[in-house]
Amino acid sequence: MATTLAFDVYGTLIDTHGIVAALEGLVGERAKAFSNSWRDKQLEYSFRKGLMQNYENFAVCTSQALNYTCALYGADLNEEQKTELMEIYRVLPPFDDVIEGLKRLKKAGYRLFAFSNGAGEALEKLLNNAGVRDQFLGVVSVDDIKSFKPNPAVYSHFLRKSGSTGGEAWLISSNPFDVIGAISAGMKSAWVRRSPDAIFDPWGFEPTITVSSIIDLERSICQN
Repeated sequence: MATTLAFDVYGTLIDTHGIVAALEGLVGERAKAFSNSWRDKQLEYSFRKGLMQNYENFAVCTSQALNYTCALYGADLNEEQKTELMEIYRVLPPFDDVIEGLKRLKKAGYRLFAFSNGAGEALEKLLNNAGVRDQFLGVVSVDDIKSFKPNPAVYSHFLRKSGSTGGEAWLISSNPFDVIGAISAGMKSAWVRRSPDAIFDPWGFEPTITVSSIIDLERSICQN
C-alpha cells in the first residue's frame, strides 16, 4: 500500500494568523499579540477539556479562547464583532506553499488525508475555501471520538479511518505536541518548522524529519 500522510490543518496547512488583518481594525497594533494569545488559549482549552474528558468541539474552544483573550487585552468587542471573527476563522487562508506541495505529493502517489482537532463540517468548509479539499482522500476529525490530540486514541482513530498502520503512516504538523503525540502512538512524523524561531519540545522525542515547507516533504520522505 502507498504511504499515508495525515496533515494537521490549523497552523500547518491553514494560517491561523490570517485573522490578524481583521483584528487590526478592532484592537489596532495589538493585533498580532492578540492573535498569538487567542491561538495559545485555544490549544490550551482543547488539552484541558481532553484531560477532563469533558469534550466540547474545537469551535467551542475557539470561541471561549476569544472571550478570554478579549478579557486579557481589555478589548470590549461586542457579540457581532466576535461572531464576525469566528466566521473569518472558518475561511482562513492556506500558507503559500500548501497547494503546490500537496499537488506534488498526490502526483507522487501518496495517500493524503486531512486530520484535525476541528469538527468535520468546519474542516470541509475551510479546506474547500482554501482550494485544497480535492487533494485529500478524506478528512478525519477527532470529533468522531470526542477527544483531542495528542490523546493516543485519536491517532489510532486516524489509522482505522484511513486503513493504514503506524509504520506506513506519517503525521505532518507544525505543532510539536502533535508530532510528539503521533510518534508516541507509533507513527512517523514530519515537523513543519514554519518559523526559524520555533522550538521543538525537549522531551526526548525527535521528529522523523524536519522541513520548512510542504514543498520539501516529497524529497525528505523519500529519503526516509
